[in-house]
Amino acid sequence: MLPFWLMFLLPAWAVLVPRRLPARQQSVVWWSVGLVFALMIGLRHEVGGDWFSYLDHFKSVGYMDFSDAMKKGDPGHYLVNWLATRAGGSVYWVNLLYGAVLMWGTVVFCRKQPWPWIALLVAVPYMLIVVGMGYSRQAVALGFALVGLVALGEHRIRVFVVCIALGALFHKSAVLLLPIAVLANSRNRFLTTGMVGLTFVLLYYLLLSHDADALWTNYVEYQMHSQGAKIRVLMNAVPAALMLLYGKRLAADAQERRLWTIIALLALLCLPLVSFASTAVDRVALYLIPLQLFVFSRLPLLAGNNVRLRTGLVLGVIGYYAAAQFVWLNFATHARYWVPYQFGPFV
Repeated sequence: MLPFWLMFLLPAWAVLVPRRLPARQQSVVWWSVGLVFALMIGLRHEVGGDWFSYLDHFKSVGYMDFSDAMKKGDPGHYLVNWLATRAGGSVYWVNLLYGAVLMWGTVVFCRKQPWPWIALLVAVPYMLIVVGMGYSRQAVALGFALVGLVALGEHRIRVFVVCIALGALFHKSAVLLLPIAVLANSRNRFLTTGMVGLTFVLLYYLLLSHDADALWTNYVEYQMHSQGAKIRVLMNAVPAALMLLYGKRLAADAQERRLWTIIALLALLCLPLVSFASTAVDRVALYLIPLQLFVFSRLPLLAGNNVRLRTGLVLGVIGYYAAAQFVWLNFATHARYWVPYQFGPFV
């Protein structure tokens, strides 16, 4: 478990022992941390609940020609695996690329927050350890989504649409984020609706149309069950409630506030739906995890100039996520697939 706790303690130390650095040095530090985390995610060995499934993907695609590989499902995922096998690489190549995309999105997103190291700390227990090291395809999609959400908050609708489209090539569920652009954007609504609608239809036709019936049957009618789904949905619901209560103080920019208020409402909507289709809601809720990073990295703003209150809020966030990581690593049903952590080059 030590490597996981080192991942958590690094941003915790940066929060508790802050240092003022020039902008260039800050960039070096952030991207160095991103590189270390990407290496831990990408070079892990037999870590994650789906490790052997993804290993089978890599091995099976090595015997296929390009057209057969592209018929397998998520085209981005199988293309990366196909190229890696043709280049004589291993599954570590694939995982390293996926870890790099997730950490690229994470660093970009965190650095936009007023307390960036708190955002990274919040990301570690579930988004980086569980999703990054377990749900590889969703991790790539989430990496692109993080960059897209930053762009959407800055009114760059096209960048958001491109990022979500790229993410959907690795896990088709990412297309569900596209309508957020229409709901959150208050400028050029007609143009935005047209662009998002066209992209959604195109991605649906390319990625979902052949599997839509099967997905509905498996996830809803058969009511596939995800253990811990309610807890994970609740973890999004807490910052969602805070966003609705203190939105004006957490996000001064009206466009950004509108975006995260919508995401907060979606997170709360997951609460009643999780009993109806826990696996489907659990998968969608993965893309709402950035809400935790956004809200909790801004929670100290509620203290204003009250240093004691601000310190209490910061320590509260650190303690909350330390407890979440401890409980998951020690008591989660599937934690045994993550523990012990093994680093590929040392195995």
